[in-house]
Amino acid sequence: MPNAPRTKHRSVRISDEDWADLAARAPDGDRAAVIKDLVGWYLRRPGAKLPPRPAAETAEPAVGEIP
Repeated sequence: MPNAPRTKHRSVRISDEDWADLAARAPDGDRAAVIKDLVGWYLRRPGAKLPPRPAAETAEPAVGEIP
């Protein structure tokens, strides 16, 4: 079977803007890898690390954040 995922499909609600920005900034556009890394880190899985963040000059300042 060519496409046999090892995990179930999950759904989350994320704004269109955040979803597009994540694709633009994730390594190779792999949003799933970034999300999985964040979940593993959040749950304190052994060996889990935060994924690298994009360079500050490519990120938009958060609302209320001073650039």
